[in-house]
Amino acid sequence: MAHLTSSVEYGIHCLLWLVDAGDAQPSSRDLAELQGVSPSFVAKIFPKLEKAGLVVASQGVRGGYRLARPPQDITVLDIVDAIEGPKPLFECLEVRRRCAVFDGEAPAWATGGVCAIHAVMQRAEQSMRDALAQETLAGLAGTLACKAPAGFGSDVQQWLSGRGAARGAVRAVPMTRRRPDPSP
Repeated sequence: MAHLTSSVEYGIHCLLWLVDAGDAQPSSRDLAELQGVSPSFVAKIFPKLEKAGLVVASQGVRGGYRLARPPQDITVLDIVDAIEGPKPLFECLEVRRRCAVFDGEAPAWATGGVCAIHAVMQRAEQSMRDALAQETLAGLAGTLACKAPAGFGSDVQQWLSGRGAARGAVRAVPMTRRRPDPSP
């Protein structure tokens, strides 16, 4: 049975930090460090989000990501589909065809139509997709804002802004000043 990977969870968390990012455009490295996960792991998620039109990347020293659409227009289903692709939640292996009693040749009554188990799983998957389509990034951000202590959102944004400024400051130093002096 296929399932949603941890990439979905981290992707949603990353996007939540972009909801009220203001002028800050965090890099995937910044977002990974904020969450205590490998930067290479998060770096693999963002191209998928960008391809799906959920984020926009900006280039340059202080480049990073911002949401491509308002958070109320991005559903959790949009994020799941962007990261996981169109894979089904359940993969029917047609076990019903392999019953030992059939002696290698399953009768038509056993294999005709959609497998009853597969049909149940398809309905469950559709229900899940419908539920995810009802939840937006804005709604999740609102829930987080209600749960977190006052000032937490600004603390995170300050941290992210500081990271962007630090990236710009390090790269702004001319290369000649960073090299050791070769004179004796």
